[in-house]
Amino acid sequence: MKTGYLIDMDGVIYRENQLIPGAVEFVQALTATGAPFLFLTNNSAPTPEDLAVRLEHLGVHGLSPRQFYTSALNTADFLNETNPNCTVFVIGEGGLLNALHDCNIASDAIQPRYVIVGEGSPSAERLAQAHECIERGAGLLATNPDNWCPVTSDKTRPGTGAIAAFLEASTGRRAYYLGKPNGFMFHRARRKLVELAPGQVEQVVMIGDTMETDIRGAVEAGLMAYLVLSGSTKLEDIGDYAYQPTRVLQSVADLVAEIQTGKASDSLNNTVLIGRGSASKSGQRHQTDVFAFHKPRPRPAMTK
Repeated sequence: MKTGYLIDMDGVIYRENQLIPGAVEFVQALTATGAPFLFLTNNSAPTPEDLAVRLEHLGVHGLSPRQFYTSALNTADFLNETNPNCTVFVIGEGGLLNALHDCNIASDAIQPRYVIVGEGSPSAERLAQAHECIERGAGLLATNPDNWCPVTSDKTRPGTGAIAAFLEASTGRRAYYLGKPNGFMFHRARRKLVELAPGQVEQVVMIGDTMETDIRGAVEAGLMAYLVLSGSTKLEDIGDYAYQPTRVLQSVADLVAEIQTGKASDSLNNTVLIGRGSASKSGQRHQTDVFAFHKPRPRPAMTK
């Protein structure tokens, strides 16, 4: 059975600017055996070329930009498929701008069809412009639902979800969140994985470190879901979720021998996880599960 791999990056391949032990051997095993793989990230700021260069500097050599799929590319694919002639007002960085440009999606600060929110540090003026565009009828799309993203082991930064939530609150309009765990991200990633494969892919595995995005998205897309404990999820936290990973690994290093030999290791089978953990940071990390009564409601009409 030919297996293809969708692989999260931060927390799976590296943390901060350090490779996770075994990551190089893991990628080398995939390459040597001809197993198709695609790196999947919710970060909309970098281009695939940027990511290939970053991994090259970290010690993972010989990767092609074609082996990376970002939430920016997913957003451009979504618009190209659903509304190919639309215009957009963008809050975001180079990866998002390039992806939209490559799909011939024009920028428009006057009457855009959509306001697109990605990674970045928008100015108050830029947020005010986005607010005005939404009030004039633009839809609100976010490249991913992350409210915050880790920077170091003890530091985070505001994420796309937080910026989109700001505009939700100011306009009373709901955002549509692309990226993981949205099924469109997994559908398109699986299609790209098949395009990379020299033969038929019979089974697809998602490898990630986050239950709310990587594992949930894989489960809902009907894929195998491997959780690694080298990133943001602790073992004691897994029992908090109704959905569960197919397998739990310490890191991708646990898969090297299995990929090389083609024989599954019984020692890596998932076990029943009992108990509830305590999150390292309070508050919703992602916008996908916020209860409806927490969502913005339409504002009353302004008085003259």
